[in-house]
Amino acid sequence: MISTVTRLFDPMVRLLVVALLLAIVLPVPQSQQAIGQFIANAAVFALFLLNGLKLPRDQVLRGVKDLRFHGALAIWVFGAMLFGGWGLWQAGGYLVPPLVALGFLYLGALPSTVQSATVYTSMAGGNTAHAVVAAALLNVLGVFLSAPLFALLAGSQAVAFQGEVLAKIALILLLPFALGQMLQPRFGEIVSRNPSLTKWTDRIPIAIAVYVAMSAAVNEGIWSRIAGHEWALMLAGVVVFLAYANAGAWLASGLLGMNRGDRIAFLFGGSQKSLAMGAPLATILFEPARAGIILLPLLVYHFVQLVLAAPLASSLAARPAR
Repeated sequence: MISTVTRLFDPMVRLLVVALLLAIVLPVPQSQQAIGQFIANAAVFALFLLNGLKLPRDQVLRGVKDLRFHGALAIWVFGAMLFGGWGLWQAGGYLVPPLVALGFLYLGALPSTVQSATVYTSMAGGNTAHAVVAAALLNVLGVFLSAPLFALLAGSQAVAFQGEVLAKIALILLLPFALGQMLQPRFGEIVSRNPSLTKWTDRIPIAIAVYVAMSAAVNEGIWSRIAGHEWALMLAGVVVFLAYANAGAWLASGLLGMNRGDRIAFLFGGSQKSLAMGAPLATILFEPARAGIILLPLLVYHFVQLVLAAPLASSLAARPAR
Protein backbone atom coordinates (compact mmCIF):
# COMPACT_ATOMS: atom_id res chain seq x y z
CA MET A 1 0.00 0.00 0.00
CA ILE A 2 2.80 2.41 0.93
CA SER A 3 4.62 1.63 -2.33
CA THR A 4 1.46 2.33 -4.32
CA VAL A 5 0.90 5.68 -2.64
CA THR A 6 4.55 6.58 -3.10
CA ARG A 7 4.41 5.86 -6.84
CA LEU A 8 1.19 7.84 -7.17
CA PHE A 9 3.05 10.88 -5.85
CA ASP A 10 6.11 10.25 -8.01
CA PRO A 11 7.52 13.57 -9.34
CA MET A 12 6.68 12.58 -12.93
CA VAL A 13 3.06 11.88 -11.98
CA ARG A 14 2.80 15.19 -10.12
CA LEU A 15 4.27 17.02 -13.09
CA LEU A 16 1.78 15.42 -15.45
CA VAL A 17 -1.12 16.38 -13.19
CA VAL A 18 0.13 19.98 -13.18
CA ALA A 19 0.48 19.95 -16.99
CA LEU A 20 -3.07 18.62 -17.42
CA LEU A 21 -4.58 21.07 -14.95
CA LEU A 22 -2.69 23.96 -16.52
CA ALA A 23 -3.95 22.95 -19.97
CA ILE A 24 -7.52 22.94 -18.63
CA VAL A 25 -7.30 26.24 -16.74
CA LEU A 26 -4.78 28.16 -18.85
CA PRO A 27 -4.34 26.51 -22.26
CA VAL A 28 -1.97 27.84 -24.89
CA PRO A 29 -4.03 30.38 -26.90
CA GLN A 30 -4.83 29.24 -30.41
CA SER A 31 -2.98 32.25 -31.80
CA GLN A 32 0.18 31.08 -29.98
CA GLN A 33 -0.18 27.37 -30.77
CA ALA A 34 2.62 27.41 -33.35
CA ILE A 35 5.03 28.92 -30.80
CA GLY A 36 3.98 26.36 -28.21
CA GLN A 37 4.56 23.54 -30.71
CA PHE A 38 8.03 24.90 -31.53
CA ILE A 39 8.94 24.94 -27.83
CA ALA A 40 7.62 21.39 -27.42
CA ASN A 41 9.65 20.19 -30.42
CA ALA A 42 12.80 21.83 -29.05
CA ALA A 43 12.25 20.15 -25.68
CA VAL A 44 11.74 16.77 -27.38
CA PHE A 45 14.98 17.26 -29.35
CA ALA A 46 16.82 17.81 -26.06
CA LEU A 47 15.13 14.75 -24.51
CA PHE A 48 16.26 12.39 -27.28
CA LEU A 49 19.74 13.88 -27.33
CA LEU A 50 20.05 13.03 -23.64
CA ASN A 51 18.60 9.56 -24.24
CA GLY A 52 21.34 8.96 -26.78
CA LEU A 53 23.98 10.17 -24.34
CA LYS A 54 22.70 8.01 -21.48
CA LEU A 55 22.44 4.69 -23.34
CA PRO A 56 25.79 2.85 -23.20
CA ARG A 57 26.60 0.96 -26.35
CA ASP A 58 27.73 -2.08 -24.40
CA GLN A 59 24.14 -2.51 -23.13
CA VAL A 60 22.93 -2.77 -26.69
CA LEU A 61 25.66 -5.28 -27.54
CA ARG A 62 24.84 -7.41 -24.48
CA GLY A 63 21.17 -7.38 -25.36
CA VAL A 64 21.81 -8.48 -28.92
CA LYS A 65 23.56 -11.60 -27.57
CA ASP A 66 20.45 -12.81 -25.70
CA LEU A 67 18.09 -13.04 -28.63
CA ARG A 68 15.85 -15.58 -26.90
CA PHE A 69 14.72 -13.16 -24.21
CA HIS A 70 14.97 -9.80 -25.97
CA GLY A 71 13.72 -11.09 -29.31
CA ALA A 72 10.66 -12.65 -27.68
CA LEU A 73 9.98 -9.47 -25.70
CA ALA A 74 10.25 -7.31 -28.82
CA ILE A 75 7.78 -9.58 -30.63
CA TRP A 76 5.41 -9.34 -27.66
CA VAL A 77 5.65 -5.53 -27.40
CA PHE A 78 5.51 -4.69 -31.11
CA GLY A 79 3.38 -7.67 -32.11
CA ALA A 80 0.96 -8.97 -29.50
CA MET A 81 0.54 -5.62 -27.72
CA LEU A 82 0.15 -3.82 -31.03
CA PHE A 83 -2.67 -6.13 -32.12
CA GLY A 84 -4.23 -5.90 -28.67
CA GLY A 85 -4.41 -2.15 -29.20
CA TRP A 86 -5.77 -2.76 -32.70
CA GLY A 87 -8.54 -4.92 -31.25
CA LEU A 88 -9.55 -2.24 -28.74
CA TRP A 89 -9.44 0.36 -31.52
CA GLN A 90 -11.85 -1.72 -33.61
CA ALA A 91 -14.19 -2.45 -30.70
CA GLY A 92 -13.94 1.04 -29.24
CA GLY A 93 -15.00 2.66 -32.49
CA TYR A 94 -18.57 1.74 -31.60
CA LEU A 95 -18.37 2.94 -27.98
CA VAL A 96 -16.12 6.00 -27.74
CA PRO A 97 -15.20 8.86 -30.09
CA PRO A 98 -13.03 7.73 -33.04
CA LEU A 99 -9.91 9.59 -31.92
CA VAL A 100 -10.11 8.09 -28.42
CA ALA A 101 -10.47 4.63 -29.96
CA LEU A 102 -7.50 5.35 -32.22
CA GLY A 103 -5.55 6.19 -29.08
CA PHE A 104 -5.68 2.51 -28.08
CA LEU A 105 -3.94 1.51 -31.31
CA TYR A 106 -1.35 4.22 -30.68
CA LEU A 107 -0.89 2.94 -27.12
CA GLY A 108 -0.28 -0.58 -28.41
CA ALA A 109 2.41 0.58 -30.83
CA LEU A 110 4.62 2.16 -28.14
CA PRO A 111 7.67 0.57 -26.46
CA SER A 112 8.09 -0.09 -22.75
CA THR A 113 8.87 2.65 -20.30
CA VAL A 114 12.43 2.44 -18.97
CA GLN A 115 12.17 3.53 -15.35
CA SER A 116 8.98 1.76 -14.26
CA ALA A 117 9.84 -1.54 -15.93
CA THR A 118 13.24 -1.70 -14.25
CA VAL A 119 12.08 -0.42 -10.84
CA TYR A 120 9.22 -2.91 -10.54
CA THR A 121 11.36 -5.78 -11.82
CA SER A 122 13.84 -5.01 -9.04
CA MET A 123 11.05 -4.74 -6.43
CA ALA A 124 9.65 -8.13 -7.48
CA GLY A 125 13.03 -9.87 -7.34
CA GLY A 126 13.35 -10.31 -11.10
CA ASN A 127 16.30 -10.14 -13.47
CA THR A 128 17.05 -6.43 -13.23
CA ALA A 129 19.97 -6.57 -15.68
CA HIS A 130 17.67 -8.04 -18.34
CA ALA A 131 15.05 -5.39 -17.56
CA VAL A 132 17.50 -2.51 -17.99
CA VAL A 133 18.87 -3.81 -21.30
CA ALA A 134 15.40 -4.74 -22.59
CA ALA A 135 13.93 -1.33 -21.82
CA ALA A 136 16.83 0.39 -23.56
CA LEU A 137 16.62 -1.84 -26.63
CA LEU A 138 12.84 -1.54 -26.90
CA ASN A 139 13.04 2.25 -26.79
CA VAL A 140 15.67 2.27 -29.52
CA LEU A 141 13.43 0.02 -31.62
CA GLY A 142 10.47 2.22 -30.77
CA VAL A 143 12.13 5.23 -32.40
CA PHE A 144 12.16 3.28 -35.68
CA LEU A 145 9.09 1.03 -35.36
CA SER A 146 6.29 2.70 -33.38
CA ALA A 147 5.31 5.34 -35.92
CA PRO A 148 5.43 3.16 -39.07
CA LEU A 149 3.64 0.24 -37.38
CA PHE A 150 0.91 2.57 -36.15
CA ALA A 151 0.60 4.19 -39.57
CA LEU A 152 0.48 0.80 -41.29
CA LEU A 153 -2.51 -0.37 -39.24
CA ALA A 154 -4.27 2.98 -38.84
CA GLY A 155 -4.13 3.88 -42.54
CA SER A 156 -3.53 7.16 -44.30
CA GLN A 157 -6.75 8.68 -42.97
CA ALA A 158 -5.36 8.59 -39.42
CA VAL A 159 -1.86 9.80 -40.17
CA ALA A 160 -0.18 10.65 -43.45
CA PHE A 161 3.13 8.94 -42.76
CA GLN A 162 5.11 10.64 -45.48
CA GLY A 163 6.92 13.80 -46.46
CA GLU A 164 6.71 16.33 -43.64
CA VAL A 165 6.00 13.74 -40.93
CA LEU A 166 9.03 11.66 -41.90
CA ALA A 167 11.19 14.78 -41.92
CA LYS A 168 9.98 15.74 -38.43
CA ILE A 169 10.70 12.27 -37.04
CA ALA A 170 14.17 12.32 -38.58
CA LEU A 171 14.92 15.85 -37.34
CA ILE A 172 13.37 15.77 -33.87
CA LEU A 173 13.81 12.11 -32.82
CA LEU A 174 16.43 10.29 -34.91
CA LEU A 175 18.98 13.08 -35.38
CA PRO A 176 19.35 14.02 -31.68
CA PHE A 177 19.44 10.36 -30.66
CA ALA A 178 22.16 9.64 -33.23
CA LEU A 179 24.12 12.70 -32.10
CA GLY A 180 23.83 11.53 -28.51
CA GLN A 181 25.15 8.10 -29.43
CA MET A 182 28.06 9.65 -31.33
CA LEU A 183 28.96 11.77 -28.30
CA GLN A 184 28.21 9.02 -25.77
CA PRO A 185 31.77 7.61 -25.51
CA ARG A 186 33.06 11.06 -24.63
CA PHE A 187 30.28 12.57 -22.53
CA GLY A 188 28.06 9.60 -21.57
CA GLU A 189 29.96 8.87 -18.37
CA ILE A 190 29.54 12.46 -17.21
CA VAL A 191 25.78 12.16 -17.68
CA SER A 192 25.52 8.75 -16.00
CA ARG A 193 27.59 9.85 -12.99
CA ASN A 194 25.49 12.98 -12.50
CA PRO A 195 21.83 11.90 -12.65
CA SER A 196 20.77 15.27 -11.26
CA LEU A 197 21.77 16.76 -14.63
CA THR A 198 18.98 14.84 -16.36
CA LYS A 199 16.52 14.36 -13.51
CA TRP A 200 14.26 17.17 -14.64
CA THR A 201 15.37 17.40 -18.26
CA ASP A 202 13.87 13.93 -18.70
CA ARG A 203 10.53 14.96 -17.24
CA ILE A 204 9.98 18.54 -18.39
CA PRO A 205 9.92 17.82 -22.17
CA ILE A 206 7.23 15.17 -21.60
CA ALA A 207 5.16 17.58 -19.52
CA ILE A 208 5.57 20.32 -22.17
CA ALA A 209 4.45 17.95 -24.94
CA VAL A 210 1.40 16.89 -22.91
CA TYR A 211 0.56 20.51 -22.02
CA VAL A 212 0.74 21.73 -25.64
CA ALA A 213 -1.28 18.78 -26.98
CA MET A 214 -3.96 18.98 -24.29
CA SER A 215 -4.18 22.78 -24.65
CA ALA A 216 -5.11 22.35 -28.31
CA ALA A 217 -7.66 19.67 -27.37
CA VAL A 218 -9.22 21.98 -24.76
CA ASN A 219 -9.36 24.83 -27.30
CA GLU A 220 -11.18 22.47 -29.68
CA GLY A 221 -13.80 21.63 -27.01
CA ILE A 222 -12.67 18.25 -25.72
CA TRP A 223 -15.30 18.32 -22.93
CA SER A 224 -18.15 18.62 -25.43
CA ARG A 225 -16.66 15.94 -27.71
CA ILE A 226 -16.36 13.23 -25.03
CA ALA A 227 -19.41 12.41 -22.91
CA GLY A 228 -19.27 11.26 -19.29
CA HIS A 229 -20.05 7.62 -20.06
CA GLU A 230 -17.39 7.65 -22.78
CA TRP A 231 -14.74 8.59 -20.20
CA ALA A 232 -15.87 5.60 -18.14
CA LEU A 233 -15.72 3.31 -21.19
CA MET A 234 -12.22 4.55 -21.99
CA LEU A 235 -11.10 3.75 -18.43
CA ALA A 236 -12.64 0.28 -18.75
CA GLY A 237 -10.76 -0.23 -22.02
CA VAL A 238 -7.49 0.77 -20.35
CA VAL A 239 -8.08 -1.71 -17.52
CA VAL A 240 -8.86 -4.48 -20.02
CA PHE A 241 -5.71 -3.68 -22.00
CA LEU A 242 -3.56 -3.65 -18.87
CA ALA A 243 -4.99 -7.01 -17.76
CA TYR A 244 -4.29 -8.43 -21.22
CA ALA A 245 -0.73 -7.03 -21.10
CA ASN A 246 0.12 -8.47 -17.69
CA ALA A 247 -1.59 -11.85 -18.05
CA GLY A 248 -0.37 -12.32 -21.60
CA ALA A 249 3.25 -11.41 -20.82
CA TRP A 250 3.33 -13.77 -17.83
CA LEU A 251 1.79 -16.66 -19.77
CA ALA A 252 3.99 -16.08 -22.83
CA SER A 253 7.18 -16.09 -20.77
CA GLY A 254 6.03 -19.30 -19.08
CA LEU A 255 5.34 -20.99 -22.41
CA LEU A 256 8.86 -20.03 -23.51
CA GLY A 257 10.28 -21.84 -20.48
CA MET A 258 11.90 -18.81 -18.88
CA ASN A 259 13.05 -18.92 -15.27
CA ARG A 260 11.23 -16.89 -12.62
CA GLY A 261 13.61 -13.91 -12.70
CA ASP A 262 13.35 -13.60 -16.48
CA ARG A 263 9.57 -14.02 -16.37
CA ILE A 264 9.28 -11.08 -13.97
CA ALA A 265 11.48 -8.93 -16.23
CA PHE A 266 9.37 -10.01 -19.22
CA LEU A 267 6.16 -9.20 -17.33
CA PHE A 268 7.02 -5.61 -16.51
CA GLY A 269 8.95 -4.98 -19.72
CA GLY A 270 6.02 -6.28 -21.73
CA SER A 271 3.21 -4.42 -19.96
CA GLN A 272 4.57 -0.97 -19.07
CA LYS A 273 4.08 1.64 -21.80
CA SER A 274 6.31 4.64 -22.43
CA LEU A 275 4.83 8.10 -22.05
CA ALA A 276 8.35 9.44 -22.65
CA MET A 277 8.09 8.13 -26.20
CA GLY A 278 4.34 8.47 -26.68
CA ALA A 279 3.80 12.13 -25.79
CA PRO A 280 6.60 13.60 -27.95
CA LEU A 281 5.84 11.32 -30.89
CA ALA A 282 2.14 12.25 -30.83
CA THR A 283 2.98 15.94 -31.18
CA ILE A 284 4.93 15.07 -34.33
CA LEU A 285 2.49 12.62 -35.92
CA PHE A 286 -0.78 14.47 -35.31
CA GLU A 287 -2.19 17.96 -35.36
CA PRO A 288 -2.16 19.38 -31.80
CA ALA A 289 -5.92 19.14 -31.26
CA ARG A 290 -5.98 15.50 -32.44
CA ALA A 291 -2.85 14.65 -30.46
CA GLY A 292 -4.44 15.70 -27.17
CA ILE A 293 -7.39 13.34 -27.64
CA ILE A 294 -5.35 10.44 -29.05
CA LEU A 295 -3.05 10.68 -26.02
CA LEU A 296 -5.89 10.18 -23.51
CA PRO A 297 -5.72 6.34 -23.35
CA LEU A 298 -1.93 6.53 -22.91
CA LEU A 299 -2.21 9.09 -20.11
CA VAL A 300 -4.82 7.01 -18.28
CA TYR A 301 -2.83 3.81 -18.87
CA HIS A 302 0.27 5.48 -17.42
CA PHE A 303 -1.51 6.33 -14.18
CA VAL A 304 -3.26 2.98 -13.85
CA GLN A 305 -0.10 0.97 -14.54
CA LEU A 306 1.63 2.77 -11.66
CA VAL A 307 -1.28 2.03 -9.33
CA LEU A 308 -1.41 -1.68 -10.16
CA ALA A 309 2.28 -2.45 -10.70
CA ALA A 310 3.41 -1.71 -7.13
CA PRO A 311 1.14 -4.24 -5.38
CA LEU A 312 1.81 -6.75 -8.17
CA ALA A 313 5.55 -6.41 -7.63
CA SER A 314 5.13 -6.75 -3.86
CA SER A 315 3.01 -9.87 -4.33
CA LEU A 316 5.60 -11.47 -6.61
CA ALA A 317 8.39 -10.64 -4.16
CA ALA A 318 6.47 -12.23 -1.28
CA ARG A 319 5.52 -15.34 -3.24
CA PRO A 320 8.21 -18.04 -3.05
CA ALA A 321 9.50 -19.47 -6.31
CA ARG A 322 8.40 -23.00 -7.08
